[in-house]
Amino acid sequence: MLIPTAPPQAVPVYSGFDYVTVDAKRRRVYAAHGGSQRLLILDADSGVVIGQVRVGPVHGVAFDPASGHVFTGSGDNVVNEVDPVALKVVNHVDVGGSVDAIAYDPANGRIYADESNGSRVFVVDAKTFNLVKTITIPGHKPEYLAINPTTHEVYQNIDSESEIAVIDPTTMTVSRTIATPEIKHNHPLQYDSQYDQIVIGGGGVMSTYTPGGKKLGELAAGRFDQCDLDPTQHVLACAGDGGVTRFQLQRGAAPRQIDTIAVDAGVHTVAIDSATHAVFAVWGNPDGKGDFVQKFAPSP
Repeated sequence: MLIPTAPPQAVPVYSGFDYVTVDAKRRRVYAAHGGSQRLLILDADSGVVIGQVRVGPVHGVAFDPASGHVFTGSGDNVVNEVDPVALKVVNHVDVGGSVDAIAYDPANGRIYADESNGSRVFVVDAKTFNLVKTITIPGHKPEYLAINPTTHEVYQNIDSESEIAVIDPTTMTVSRTIATPEIKHNHPLQYDSQYDQIVIGGGGVMSTYTPGGKKLGELAAGRFDQCDLDPTQHVLACAGDGGVTRFQLQRGAAPRQIDTIAVDAGVHTVAIDSATHAVFAVWGNPDGKGDFVQKFAPSP
């Protein structure tokens, strides 16, 4: 089970959060603190806030495992590159659309940024920081996306169509779609490379599929916004329904629920530290009491 390592830590400026990620090697947690227009930086060991960088109305976050720099996507049509040590933006590009989730493929140096409530995915070259492609996707309202590190395909959830769009890395076009009819309003999506399976959630259901489109299983689950995967243990942590719920992925089958811990009615984003397996939750209290971050550790 998960246990809090400390009480919730208040964050200045009430505004709510979006995506969160952990650089386990550098012991840093990065959270999109949208309304404050800042990237929030936490120490992964202490859970304490150590810095903020103004990046615009930020939604998506990803990082370069080689340099440690952080990429953010914002509602003002911008993808930024942030130096988290110097605490400043070092590159930016206008992609022509509001950005929601982003993902980075270090093998080809591409940042994939999907359009908030839109129908496009923007591709940015992380070296030149130029927009190299705008991909039209089927349907409307893309949600989370994930990258296959072997094939470099991009799996993009499509809320409106109950499907996953698969982006080919060579042509940078949608090569096929995976229908997920039991999932309504597709939101969380993660890819387990060792098990070679995609796990998605929406409408109180969680399912697993192969990249080829074969359904492996489903289970009744909570209504989650964001999930994060610990690939070292094949454990998925999901935020929603007022808490954090963990699932054990199973090869060739549906996930199995491990536990749930109550957090706050406003929690909907979460990240896992793959080095320690700790879970970080961030939320804006719906009653306007403030914004908070909290670290949870798995019990021995």
